[in-house]
Amino acid sequence: MLLMTRWLRPALDYIPRWLEFQMRLHRQPGCVIAIAHRGRIVLEQAFGYADLGRSLPLTPRHRFRVASHSKSFTAAGILKLRQRHKLQLDDYAGRYVRGLHPAIARATITQLLSHSAGIIRDGPDSGQWMDRRPFPGDAELRAALKAAPILEANTRFKYSNHGYGLLGLIIEAVAGESYRSWIKREIVDAAGLEETLPDAPVPRRMPFARGHSGMLPLGRRLVIPGENPTNAMIAATGFVSTAHDLARYYAQLSPTAGRGTLSLASRREMLRRQWRDPHSSIERYYGLGIISGAIGAGGPAGGWEWFGHSGGFQGYITRTSTLPAPELTVSVLTNAADGLSHFWHDGAIQILRAFAQNGAPSRRLSGWTGRWWSLWGAVDLVPMGAKVLVASPALLNPFADASEIKVIGRDDGRVALANGYAGHGEPARLVRNRRGRVTEFRLGGGRLLSEARVAKEIEARYSKAR
Repeated sequence: MLLMTRWLRPALDYIPRWLEFQMRLHRQPGCVIAIAHRGRIVLEQAFGYADLGRSLPLTPRHRFRVASHSKSFTAAGILKLRQRHKLQLDDYAGRYVRGLHPAIARATITQLLSHSAGIIRDGPDSGQWMDRRPFPGDAELRAALKAAPILEANTRFKYSNHGYGLLGLIIEAVAGESYRSWIKREIVDAAGLEETLPDAPVPRRMPFARGHSGMLPLGRRLVIPGENPTNAMIAATGFVSTAHDLARYYAQLSPTAGRGTLSLASRREMLRRQWRDPHSSIERYYGLGIISGAIGAGGPAGGWEWFGHSGGFQGYITRTSTLPAPELTVSVLTNAADGLSHFWHDGAIQILRAFAQNGAPSRRLSGWTGRWWSLWGAVDLVPMGAKVLVASPALLNPFADASEIKVIGRDDGRVALANGYAGHGEPARLVRNRRGRVTEFRLGGGRLLSEARVAKEIEARYSKAR
């Protein structure tokens, strides 16, 4: 049985409660989260619907279009071929694929993997991303690669799906078979992934989450089938998977993981930062099919470095990251064009960091829990260490600027720390009924109740207001 750090279990208990609130607040169709610790799944939960049109509940077994997560599989394929001495990372693309523009033919495999070959992102007509046309086939991709690159190679990071399409052609040339069959056998199956396919459509009986449009401009969501094949762009964006499989796969890429389908040297090469994103509010880098950065770097306990990838497909937004220091991997998949997987992924990590910093809650704080409501919304009492945090589940980081309560009796406490606009130093108290059940939470002069009682109160007070 996997031994977990003591703080991890209460963190895993709170994350689904927070996500459930976020789902209700933002009215998203569906979300699946999976968290792995040391490569084994320790949390897996689905929320919402796989298909709003049919009111079909979402399960963890539903497959999603995970789009650019595909690049991490393609990069692993290239590194595996290098391990077998079939190619070198400084080989020119033109050695394996004919008919390329001379400048693209001189691009190295490393430049293609790290998005520094200067190649156009999605071709002269990127209507495939709007479902206005199919994804390019082999002939169309090769025709686009006959044109000059947009930038001179090795001058900056410039994301290119067409560059990864070219890597797919290189794998086919070296392996002597289709990308789909080779990558499935040599990477997907070798990694022990049972819910992952290199491209759609999926088999008929396989659970598949449909995509959905954003709420705007229609003011309602429509179902996006999501079954279109990506043709020659399979190496860039074709993959179909689950949060469960993605969490296990990226955990295997960590240098702290045991033996995997790639050698330790190859994993380190994939993760090594090649280029910084030059125009981003987020400090992030690209390696070989891998995005990396750090979260919470400015905090008192320092940050956690992460690596992984994200994906955006018509009707799907997805994100997966491994955190080598705590040996955790977080994968969050959403099935809407306005899905919040990036924010929920980061929020889940912030929750994990808060528990890691403060520790598992003391037993004497067990009664200080629950969600409490007022006209202004909800707060969560979340004990950790020797204190109780007053979390805001509506926030993307529920512990941002959270007040801290020091418990001084079974039902009595004091706000030991709060921002200047909150109730620093004021009392906090649990109110029980005759049966000993907590029915109210008093914070300073405020009285917070259950959701049902506050809903009834608001309805009675304002339903007749004009």
